[in-house]
Formats: sequence, C-alpha cells, structure tokens
Amino acid sequence: MGEDFPVSVYRYCPVCAAELVWRESDGRSRQVCPACGFIHYQNPTPAAGCLVARDGRVLMTQRKYPPYVGGWTLPAGYVEWDETPEQAAVRETQEETGLQVVTSSLFGVFPWHHEFNDGQSHDNGVLIVYLATVAGGELRSGDDAQAVGWFAPDALPEQIAFSSHRVALAIWLEEIGHRRPAK
Repeated sequence: MGEDFPVSVYRYCPVCAAELVWRESDGRSRQVCPACGFIHYQNPTPAAGCLVARDGRVLMTQRKYPPYVGGWTLPAGYVEWDETPEQAAVRETQEETGLQVVTSSLFGVFPWHHEFNDGQSHDNGVLIVYLATVAGGELRSGDDAQAVGWFAPDALPEQIAFSSHRVALAIWLEEIGHRRPAK
C-alpha cells in the first residue's frame, strides 16, 4: 500500500501543517504526522437513497455529472454530517426528483468500491437504501440529475451507474418475482 495505493491523500497534516509520512498504524499503512501524531484514516463514505416503487415501476435518476454521466441510479447521495442516513435519503430524493417521500423501512445496505478510468483514484463507501412512497411534489429532474423517470421491471435502463445500485435493483427485482433477462 503506502505511496503506491491509489487513494486521495493529504500531503500536509490538517492539524499542524507538517508533511505527512506513510507508516504502519493499526496493522495498515496510513498517513501519519511525525510532528503532532495525527493519523489520516481513509474511511468509507456513507450515502443514502430511496427505492420508490409505484404501480410496479421504480423511480430512477440519470446522472448529469461525473462519474458515469448518463448512467442511471436510484435517487441517492452522500449523508451530511448533521443528518441521519434516513434524512439524507429523503433529502436527496426530493433534490433529484422533485418528489417528497416518506420512508417505510430499511431496504438494505450495499457496499461499493469504484475504480475510475484515470487509474489513480477510487472510491469506497456504503449505500443505505430505504423503501419509500411518494407523499407529494412534482416529478422533475433537479440537482445533479439530467433526467428522472419511472421504469417497469422489464424496462430498466441498461446503464446503471454504480454497482451498489445494480445490486439493490437486482434484489428488488427478485423480491417482486421478476428476473432481468441475461445478456
């Protein structure tokens, strides 16, 4: 690992501004400050979203920005420091689709690991998905969505942007008794 591991890293300590070095810490190679002892822990990023189904169709958003421009996802995004995952899921759904939703239960927790085409960066995280129903609003694409829509199980978009969303959708399809055709 160390300097060869393709992660986003600090160069300088965010506490005292000394240059960070790679050292063994807790059985892993981590960036450590030799001056003040700060340890940079690269933890997975939590994201949350909603699986909203209505009349047998699932709500999806099409990405406007990298990564995976044009790919489709469940409405979801990163959890802010001052909100619960459930609050983040509701907020992200409203921001991306214009719809106000009410969650009914936890659907699942899905880890992800994405390596990007630049060969230098990757992203690790956990997607927390809630089942939700529409409580109001008007369907429109907003925030970082270029399009939104309702999709029947046999007409899901081909390009699902993230592995965690593909897994969540596959479980949903299985739960409703529908199998996506093999390619």
